Amino acid sequence: MDEREFAERAEQMLAHIEGVLEGVDQGLDYEVAPGGILEIEFDDGSQVIINRHMAAREIWVAARSGGFHFRWDGADWVDTRSGKSLLPCLEEVLSSQAGVQIVFPSC
Repeated sequence: MDEREFAERAEQMLAHIEGVLEGVDQGLDYEVAPGGILEIEFDDGSQVIINRHMAAREIWVAARSGGFHFRWDGADWVDTRSGKSLLPCLEEVLSSQAGVQIVFPSC
């Protein structure tokens, strides 16, 4: 995948994640920082940071439960260590930290 395609796919996914977060009424607040970094803060003060890493062509997630690197496999964003897809991973991580169920539909 070239840099342009990566940037388009990553931006599409980050916009999808932001759209889902807009519908979450409790447990978290978020903002998009310069450079397309999605900073999510929870009521307990913890954070999750989601950003695109251009050099590695990955979407990175930093959470209380650990760090994850997701690479496009031609069909989905997949964690380079566990093989888990990005959206189910985010559901688990964000729901745990927010204390409310957060569901990410496919985009």
